[in-house]
Amino acid sequence: MSEICEFLTGDRPSADRDSDWSRAHVVVVGLGGSGFAAADGLLEFGARVSVLDDGESELLTERATLLETLGASVRLGPGSTDVLPDGVDLVVPYPGLSPRFPLLVEAARRGLPIWGEPELAWRLSGGRDVVRPPWLGVTGTNGKTTTVQMLHAMMEAAGLRSGLVGNIGRPVMETVLDPEPYDVLVVELSSFQLHWSNSLALHSAAVLNVHPDHLEWYGSGDPDDPQARAAYAADKAVIYERVTHSCVYNVAEPVTEQMVVDADVTEGARAIGFSLGTPGLSMLGVVDDLLVDRAFVEQRRTSAQELASVDDIRPQAPHNIANALAAAALARSFGVAPTAVRDGLRAVELGGHRISEVAEHDGIRWVDDSKATNPHAAATSLLAHDKVVWIAGGQAKGVSFDELVQQVGDRLRAAVLLGTDREVVAEALRRHAPEVPVLTVESSDTEAMESVVSAAASLAGPGDTVLLAPGCASLDMWSSYAARGDDFAAAVRRHIAASGEDHS
Repeated sequence: MSEICEFLTGDRPSADRDSDWSRAHVVVVGLGGSGFAAADGLLEFGARVSVLDDGESELLTERATLLETLGASVRLGPGSTDVLPDGVDLVVPYPGLSPRFPLLVEAARRGLPIWGEPELAWRLSGGRDVVRPPWLGVTGTNGKTTTVQMLHAMMEAAGLRSGLVGNIGRPVMETVLDPEPYDVLVVELSSFQLHWSNSLALHSAAVLNVHPDHLEWYGSGDPDDPQARAAYAADKAVIYERVTHSCVYNVAEPVTEQMVVDADVTEGARAIGFSLGTPGLSMLGVVDDLLVDRAFVEQRRTSAQELASVDDIRPQAPHNIANALAAAALARSFGVAPTAVRDGLRAVELGGHRISEVAEHDGIRWVDDSKATNPHAAATSLLAHDKVVWIAGGQAKGVSFDELVQQVGDRLRAAVLLGTDREVVAEALRRHAPEVPVLTVESSDTEAMESVVSAAASLAGPGDTVLLAPGCASLDMWSSYAARGDDFAAAVRRHIAASGEDHS
């Protein structure tokens, strides 16, 4: 190490904004949004910063130039992450970097602390003369982004200055450098981010659900690898550690309640369930199409507080009602009034590509759920429709589609498959729904969506829904799930326009 930085070492490092960061040499791996924010923040606190990124682009060059002006050392281009510099005290990797990445393996061999950007932000937001804003955290395989957007809207409806940060796109570090204080931070946390966190102590936290995902990050990529599944779940459970007020769990998924039982929380923290059914004591649930609270009211043993109507939630799919209940539980844990819960649900503008209807033409509905990037999310989407021509495929991330096909096979009119792991989906269909017609699009460029839509149109009839719910990540062919959804919507509109011309 360049210095013996006691505040960075030991079982319980004491690093915060009051530490002498000028003694520390920090390596930031990756110059994406979180990496740039981490490097910028560390420079602000006086650290010596080295940034490594194997990529090359105009945006990376612009960021590198700015950081170098501020005093950082930056290496860009292939091979930049091959060697970990000497004299390093701390490594901050970008969220998706696996622990098996050689540079991180070397950092672990040297005994260096490895912190994710949220962990760094947590550290740098605390100190003797500063009040750290409370964090309300959300994780889970599916529904994280929708839930934090709902929660953020509830906070704003209550008149609070809320920061919406984390995995949703805006780095937490940006709030650390903001001169205007926040009343609360609404933080979406992925399993990757939680893996590299060791001191977070959230006000309240929720695990929405836990289903196999990202198994290639945790192990061999084998969907039946129990160690990978356990490691993924263990990282999700980190969000409950040291919680000070409420641990929110999903009654329908006992694994989330067990995580609360196993967590080492602050004395006095409560376990709060959410359910699509009638809520028990210390739960939120649904009664006569109303969202009700039996957790944060004085007379909870004998009565419940009405929060909102199911009609206030859009879309009204069951999984989205569950998201709203989880958000409401976190909001209520922070003392938000019932009217703010309702007003937040009415006001929230959710991001696109989540069961978004693109068009209806000749009796066929075209629906974009490109955000369904794993089998559980795809199954949830498929179960919302009766007769489906399913568009699926992409990067399967080491998970299996067997359970999904067994669950929804009777709803499938046909399937159109694309992407690098399309055969994984095809094999599951052959095993469990061999009667379902399957068309495969071989093209590996983004123009393949034209062929996909054309194939789906040839298979669909009046009363059917053509549903893009890939169950896979998009980066084999697109820059993001949003780009994939945009291309789908554009191809659908062109197909409908062309079919209208044919009818004229």
